[in-house]
Amino acid sequence: MCHPIVDDDLLLIRKQRGLGEGKIVGPGGKIETGETPAEAARREVREELHVDPIDVGKRGEFGFHSRDDEPDDDSMFVHVFTAEEIEGTPTTTEEAEPVWYPADDPPFDEMWATDRIWLPHVLDGESFTGEFVLSDDGESLLSYEMDLTDVGPWNDE
Repeated sequence: MCHPIVDDDLLLIRKQRGLGEGKIVGPGGKIETGETPAEAARREVREELHVDPIDVGKRGEFGFHSRDDEPDDDSMFVHVFTAEEIEGTPTTTEEAEPVWYPADDPPFDEMWATDRIWLPHVLDGESFTGEFVLSDDGESLLSYEMDLTDVGPWNDE
């Protein structure tokens, strides 16, 4: 996923379909064969909002799964990127409706429970790794582990 932050404003999307439909999230999706995580993040922003993210940098990565047990086939692994600029004007697509928020006031009550934990650190310029366990319906955070990292720029390619 990629979170463009332009002039202290955060570009998010309201998901129109699929996992997280109706939630406010960062643009993102699955990595296609042959893509790096950074290439996938850039492609997803272009597909979902019809803009090009500029100066994309990795800020974190985390795994999450449902139920308080070992990760299984329902697990997902997420690479988190930010972009310092965008080229173009965000437009609504079948997948996403663009929404802007002040970077210091994201709409956490409309986002995934996990976002309340890691996103403030990303917005403060920090990097992280984490593991999150959600309730079966995905609405409640059961447990998590997160480490702030001081690794400098990630090798995201």
